[in-house]
Amino acid sequence: MTVSFLRTAALALATATSVLTIQSAHAATDAAAVLKHYSEVAHAKFEDALTTAQALDKAVDALIATPSEATLKAAREAWLVARNPYQETEVYRFGNPIVDEWEGKVNAWPLDEGLIDYVDASYGSESDENALFTANVIANKTISIDGKEIDASKITPEFLSGTLQEADGIEANVATGYHAIEFLLWGQDLNGTGPGAGNRPYTDYDTKACTNGNCDRRAAYLKAATDLLVSDLKEMVANWTPDGAATKHVEADPKAGLTAILTGMGSLSYGELAGERMKLGLLLHDPEEEHDCFSDNTYNSHLHDAIGIEQAYLGTYTRTDGTKLTGPSLSELVAAKDPAVDAEMKEKLAATVAAMQAMATRGQTVEAYDQMIGEGNTEGNAVVQKAIDGLIAQSKTVERVLTALDLGKIELEGSDSLDNPNAVFK
Repeated sequence: MTVSFLRTAALALATATSVLTIQSAHAATDAAAVLKHYSEVAHAKFEDALTTAQALDKAVDALIATPSEATLKAAREAWLVARNPYQETEVYRFGNPIVDEWEGKVNAWPLDEGLIDYVDASYGSESDENALFTANVIANKTISIDGKEIDASKITPEFLSGTLQEADGIEANVATGYHAIEFLLWGQDLNGTGPGAGNRPYTDYDTKACTNGNCDRRAAYLKAATDLLVSDLKEMVANWTPDGAATKHVEADPKAGLTAILTGMGSLSYGELAGERMKLGLLLHDPEEEHDCFSDNTYNSHLHDAIGIEQAYLGTYTRTDGTKLTGPSLSELVAAKDPAVDAEMKEKLAATVAAMQAMATRGQTVEAYDQMIGEGNTEGNAVVQKAIDGLIAQSKTVERVLTALDLGKIELEGSDSLDNPNAVFK
């Protein structure tokens, strides 16, 4: 009887110890599982950004081969399609140094478009801050950079990325990425806060009936820029493979990895999107302060940024082919620690996406984003401000999530337009 009891007790103790070990191991791997899925979603997003950029590259080939209203329209539509998956990757910035250091090659903004091509007289002829303000590399086979004569006779991806991008150390000298391509497809938006986007004619690429000169060099620039975008996105896709540098970095330390997710969510929400991309333009009522300013696609880019932030928390993503990805999420980790904070975070994220969707609906049915931020447009201003308010609110809840997960505090990206509004008028 005694021996049997002891054996039973020992078995019970061993079973209990085994359960505790499994539970403890499960708890220890929760963060790792979340980060693994976060990396998998990053890979899928950048892969979708790449495939849509490759489709854009083919559309550009068609435009150059047979310039027409139809091929120009198709290239523009391909650019618009390519923006959506890319914008949903932006939440991977800030907390992930590999992405943040690379981002300027593909999405730098704003740009002094006179560096690239012809501009309207209203643009101006010189700038105290940028000697290359109207360099117009498409029209000039030699340009001066930092006092040196530079051969610009061949417009190649290497020339754009190695010589022209941020030439003279000036960030506004954006020669590569989505916005340089956008300018080459649409041209300047000269409508101010009135209706209409850029209206570059297809004949700007027609070497047989060329408008505005240098159609062959303009085509070479557009092709080099799209080729470069594809190669840059291939680089980032590789970084998020299971053995890629970005994946290894984010998965190396669970605490640091979770902090990286929240840093990306909070900084994109607050300083970058609510501040620099939205509130600044609203304060100044300046159409030049809209993100996709040539195509009037800004409302859509902002919406997909907000969707990307929500996806990072929920661990979800719908691929461009319709495949839905789900997996271990930050939301699940928070819910286990503090269900109220998790509910608050999800509510705030959903409210922001809804406000962005309302802004996008207005952009498609009433007026473009640059009109919404125009002076005296009370209703349009209010629609934009509601989206800004949502972003600010969710960034504050991000800080509560950090506390719930015992991750300490982080310094979110700031913006004078939010933190010191008077400074933007000086």
